[in-house]
Amino acid sequence: MSLKRFLLVRLGRLLTYPVRRQLRRFERDCQNPEATQGLLLDQILTIQRDTQFGRDHKFASANTVAEYRNTVPIAPYEYVAPYIEKVQNGDTRALLANPRVLMFALTSGTTASRKLIPVTDSYLAAYRRGWNMWGVKMYRDNRGRRIAMRPIVQLGGDPEEFRTPAGIPCGNLSGYTAMVQKRIIKRMYCVPYVTGKIKDAKARYYVALRFSIGRNVSQLMAANPSTLIQLARTLDAEKEHLVRDLRDGTLRADLDIAPEIRAHLAPLLKKDVERASQLDILAAINGRLYPMDVWPTEGTVINCWTGGSMGPYLRQLPQYFGEPPIHDLGLLASEGRFTIPLRGGTSSGVLDIWSHYFEFVPEGEIDSPKPTVLGAHELLEGKSYYILPTTTYGLYRYHISDLVRVTGFFGRTPEVEFLGKGHRFANLTGEKLSEYHVTKAMDAVARRVPQPITAYSVAPVWDDKQPYYALFIEAPDATDEPRLKLFLKEFDAQLGTENVEYAAKRESGRLGPLRAALIPAGAWAAWDRARLANTGGSPEQYKHPCLIGDIKFRDTMSVTREVA
Repeated sequence: MSLKRFLLVRLGRLLTYPVRRQLRRFERDCQNPEATQGLLLDQILTIQRDTQFGRDHKFASANTVAEYRNTVPIAPYEYVAPYIEKVQNGDTRALLANPRVLMFALTSGTTASRKLIPVTDSYLAAYRRGWNMWGVKMYRDNRGRRIAMRPIVQLGGDPEEFRTPAGIPCGNLSGYTAMVQKRIIKRMYCVPYVTGKIKDAKARYYVALRFSIGRNVSQLMAANPSTLIQLARTLDAEKEHLVRDLRDGTLRADLDIAPEIRAHLAPLLKKDVERASQLDILAAINGRLYPMDVWPTEGTVINCWTGGSMGPYLRQLPQYFGEPPIHDLGLLASEGRFTIPLRGGTSSGVLDIWSHYFEFVPEGEIDSPKPTVLGAHELLEGKSYYILPTTTYGLYRYHISDLVRVTGFFGRTPEVEFLGKGHRFANLTGEKLSEYHVTKAMDAVARRVPQPITAYSVAPVWDDKQPYYALFIEAPDATDEPRLKLFLKEFDAQLGTENVEYAAKRESGRLGPLRAALIPAGAWAAWDRARLANTGGSPEQYKHPCLIGDIKFRDTMSVTREVA
């Protein structure tokens, strides 16, 4: 080991010492989740009781879990949205005891509007603490790969897409945390945070690679592995330009990058003639340039989601990256980090019982007017539940629609894996398409294009080259193919209007255009009858689903042909 490497490793151990102590305390508290969670709920209600939300929901008199549940309903974002709107306008006491709001983290909602999640000091502290504890465990699992204190490739989003009327920035949380990192940590990340402000997907991937291929990368990190697949494909497709830019210390002039972003990036560009020559030779020998050619597999780790619908992308990773260890990031969203994976080789993570108070509803009871509600200490291994977090930053009994399964226990605290967004969502690449988005888009387009639709459902379809959504309709409705193609084009665009994440994934090429999957006449009526017989209930109350999130749904239908 070189002296420089020795000093870096020692520095890393010094920096992580407080985190390692913290992790030991967390592991101890996982032996008694009921007490830990009860104390946290008391603290939240005490701190927030004088906010408007706290007064409206009688936090001052909620002395038990039962009283809290009686006064605050299980509800989605729309319930708390009026309070968040007041915070946007400067009335932070409507929802938050601490008047300092650092930003709003943006995410797509279950309606046409985007969710704005207030990021406070307590939010950021919990977010960083969770990442730090996850990181310590991940580094421990990979001691032999010598990844500590080596560069990391991570793509973030725009930390400030716009500002609220009160001047609070709204944007991507990962972009924000990259922007405010300490200088010593920021130097470990290859991709400048300003890259997240590049709107053109191709240019964004190119810039990320331009700043990464010259460095001795140890980790490649992206929540959705589809991002890593797209990064790998861009590397091979643009290898000649990337090698030339690395050799010359330049950045392609024909990329769609705003002048102010170029001005920020220009001083950071370095030339590396020797490294460019090495990559040029590798590309010539292999006839390609993949991440595993640039960064040897034996010295790298991939960090991404591995649960839910990620399987098809994970199966493609070895083609481009070889087979380095893959570590799951845990159940995290703009709303917060909910689990911390403390074991390698699994998509499960232990509940972050320090950061949020958790409740759970059994999968089959989520639509019940009086569902069973359980605490973390009451869950059973092998069972599936909807997770309902209560946070320190204004989300209470929040129905995020995440379905999880208990896979085991860390101490006495459940370890859970993410299954999906529930029956009202589909999520191939992070677009989180909801049935609301589908029905609203259908209503809008049907008024413009007179396409017959007897019955329909939209469902995701996997394709190794480019996954897509299909509109399943019966063949007699598709006799006028030019009109159907116009309808598909309009419907595809309208889905992007209703859901900005769908539009972003279409623009980046991670999702292909909507297609029509034609099924025989009467197929939908027969399918509905079979489903009703299987689930029970009365025909009068039955609702045909307009969105089916099952990626294997197409395999169950007799599709005669597709129209694109």
